[in-house]
Amino acid sequence: MQRVQEIAKADPNDVFTEIGNQLGVLMNTHDEISKLLLKEQIEAKQVYKGEESIGKRALRRILINSRLDAIWAEVREMMVYKAPPELGALWGKFDEMRQKIVAEQEVAHAEELRLAQIASWRRRKRIAEIRAKAMWVSAVVFVVIWAVGIMWLTTRSAIQRMSLGH
Repeated sequence: MQRVQEIAKADPNDVFTEIGNQLGVLMNTHDEISKLLLKEQIEAKQVYKGEESIGKRALRRILINSRLDAIWAEVREMMVYKAPPELGALWGKFDEMRQKIVAEQEVAHAEELRLAQIASWRRRKRIAEIRAKAMWVSAVVFVVIWAVGIMWLTTRSAIQRMSLGH
């Protein structure tokens, strides 16, 4: 935080880059912790077979949420109160851009999900087609084997009758 103010005094051309790097580290940490929370939430919807108590897992989720809130507050404080005035309304610009990127990512995730569902549907359809063809082939093979068997038995029976003099 103090470093941001020092950088602003040093070289105005590098202020944006250095502040961006520092804030980027905090935001990367926020994202990593968010992913951990998401993992916890996903695992909570599955049958748990571990040895941790429900209380311990609940406490961990509360702590993760608290850490996320603290990081977000720190980022906001740095952008609003500790950034040099030359950067203007940094938090407002950041929040607007973040919301835009989140919206873009939601569209991208929806498209990715749609494509995955289409691929899954195509795979299921292809498997169903292969099974249907396999059943037809199996049925034809069965009928051919059955017909050959009947012909063989008929021929064998006729040969035996001829050899016995009937």
